[in-house]
Amino acid sequence: MKKLPLADKKDVRRWIKETARANKREFSVMLGLFCVATAIGLAGPRLLGALVDEVVEGTTTATITWLAIAFVVVLGAQAWFKGLARLRARVFGERILANNREEFVGNALNLPLGTVEAAGTGDLLSRATTDVSRIDHAVRFGAPEILIAAVTVVFTVVAMVITSPFLALGLLVALPLLVPVNIWYQRRIPDVMRRMLDKWSELQSTTHETAEGARTAEALSLTGRRIRTGHDGLDASMLGERKIRALQMRWIPSLEISYVLPVPVMLGLGLLAYSNGWEGLGTITAMLLYSQVMTGPLNEALFWLADIQVAGVSLRRLLGVRPAPASDEASEAPRGQDIEVRDVRFGYNADREVLHGIDLRVPAGERLAIVGPSGAGKSTLGRLLAGMSAPTSGSVRIGGAEVSTLPDDVLRGEVLLLTQEQHVFAGTLRDNLTLPAGDWTDERLLAALASVGASEWVASLPDGLDTKVGAGAVAVPAAMAQQLALARVVLADPHTLVLDEATSLLDTGSARELERSLSAVLEGRTVIAIAHRLHTAAAADRVAVIEGGRVTELGSHTELLAAGGPYAALVAAAS
Repeated sequence: MKKLPLADKKDVRRWIKETARANKREFSVMLGLFCVATAIGLAGPRLLGALVDEVVEGTTTATITWLAIAFVVVLGAQAWFKGLARLRARVFGERILANNREEFVGNALNLPLGTVEAAGTGDLLSRATTDVSRIDHAVRFGAPEILIAAVTVVFTVVAMVITSPFLALGLLVALPLLVPVNIWYQRRIPDVMRRMLDKWSELQSTTHETAEGARTAEALSLTGRRIRTGHDGLDASMLGERKIRALQMRWIPSLEISYVLPVPVMLGLGLLAYSNGWEGLGTITAMLLYSQVMTGPLNEALFWLADIQVAGVSLRRLLGVRPAPASDEASEAPRGQDIEVRDVRFGYNADREVLHGIDLRVPAGERLAIVGPSGAGKSTLGRLLAGMSAPTSGSVRIGGAEVSTLPDDVLRGEVLLLTQEQHVFAGTLRDNLTLPAGDWTDERLLAALASVGASEWVASLPDGLDTKVGAGAVAVPAAMAQQLALARVVLADPHTLVLDEATSLLDTGSARELERSLSAVLEGRTVIAIAHRLHTAAAADRVAVIEGGRVTELGSHTELLAAGGPYAALVAAAS
């Protein structure tokens, strides 16, 4: 299975810059609040240091009381500003994520269908759910905590250097351990995390596909194999998690040691300074408190950094879901509506070819039925005709233009593929009908529904076209979902329509009645019907029989019956 791409790291940096530029005011306010909260917090250790000096030198109860009150006020003010800053950060994060989700959905909808199907819906689902959740968690919680930590560490170091440059030298003892260990960890963790996220994505894809194809797996006695595949995917995902934990277990003890080292060194320097009268006990107390104030935020930042890195990989996965940039070379526009297939070969993977040199010409306005045994390549040919996949070799052209190179907006005006797999979107019936993007009156929408035999069903709905359908609303039967899809095709008005078992969920009588209704609507259009029900072939202008990826017969229903070949055998078997 081909995976969707990852965006480059430069794309992530560009996204961050563009986001910061677009939200400059909000970011500045948030950063300002964090700075104010940190600056207020720095007064706490100084007040405690002053309190120690006052006690050592002897002072009044009132002075100590006022210093204690001031200390409590500082703590309260710091907490208020920090809480306000975090609130603004989370609102800021939600706004960014909302924009990111909308952009992701827009990009996903604009991906070529062939790209989506080659990757599998599970990959898209994983990016739309798990990856968005990881980014959400990091933006709303991780980024503010790292920002608080960075401001706190910088301000605290500056305050320590101003308070006592001599004692501040004790901080240097942590650098020989803190810096190399973090460089070692940060170099290794991104690749491990990327592989872990890929394994979780594969597991989600496997689980989704197993659930979707459960009946097929049971019918083919593949249940045990699918369960083993799920277990293997889970084992691979857990192995990725264990590798991350193994790195962290080597990283965390070094962090803890680096936090502790400055304290005894500063105590030793403090004893030397106090003995020589360079510093008082209040200053030494303040410096030790400053070193402890730094430990918490620094530790928090380094731990949140792991979540930020996971979010960074997730962001690359989200930004990787982007349509390919439009080619500078303009695609050749169709100069007619005739379809020509020349020596087409195609395989879903390199070692298995499905179609072997298909040649076929479909004049504009013809109704062609494609029949053959299951697995012969009928649906694959339909996908190529609709431009959803490109042939491995050969060409599929409409009006002389290669179908697979046409822009989507041009292609969908030329040819549409309608399969038996349909989806009813949550919303009103009107919303579901107007998906092809057009401006239709209620009369036109109702006429399209009538043309596919859905008038009685619509009349039974409580609010007509404004009835909410889909998840959490009026349930739409599978057969009616197919009829709604056909109504959308009528509204989209393509000149060529490829029907791949589009009426399979209807009973034979209903299917024949619907096809008769559609005949008048589709008059003058090219219709290519891939069918197992042979009454469809009998009504077509010509019938193409595909066996083993090759066209073995081509002609009218009457001609092929008279020939007594594969088509006649299929008709006899269905009788």
